[in-house]
Amino acid sequence: MAFDFTSTKERMQGAQEALRRELAEIRTGRANPRILDRVEVEYYGAMVPLNQVASISVPEARLLLITPFDKNALEAIVTAINVSDLGLNPASDGNIVRLAIPQMTEERRKELAKDVKAEAEKAKVAVRNVRRDAMDAIKKDKEMTEDQVHDAEDQAQKLTDDNTKAIDEIAAEKEKELLKI
Repeated sequence: MAFDFTSTKERMQGAQEALRRELAEIRTGRANPRILDRVEVEYYGAMVPLNQVASISVPEARLLLITPFDKNALEAIVTAINVSDLGLNPASDGNIVRLAIPQMTEERRKELAKDVKAEAEKAKVAVRNVRRDAMDAIKKDKEMTEDQVHDAEDQAQKLTDDNTKAIDEIAAEKEKELLKI
């Protein structure tokens, strides 16, 4: 009987997806609507994600345009962006909110590149934890022969290596995007 790696593969892919989500929220000096994913607006007494009360578009490389579905939400949107940890200053004209993305300094780019490496390392640790769980399950499986156990452990290691390599590629791509001028 061979070991079923379905759950292991899914959990390792989950670590990659989590890394992609985290890296999407790191500013690169270019406008990206994903940097607003964590911003929540108080809308009629409830906290709701910004993208549920407004449309977000990118008319220029360093400008986000936020158009509220309800004009009454405009002030709440400006307040939510101001209190967020984005460090951006929204400009409202009464109908829409303009969010200019400032050019980043070289020092800030290098700092963010370190953050990318740290996030990638967290993802690798998650993948290694999944491998450890798989290895434990393989060793506890009494129906497998020694050769099957050895083959399953090799397969778990190969999955780990492949996912670690993919994480490195994702991080390298983000670093390249951050560091290019």
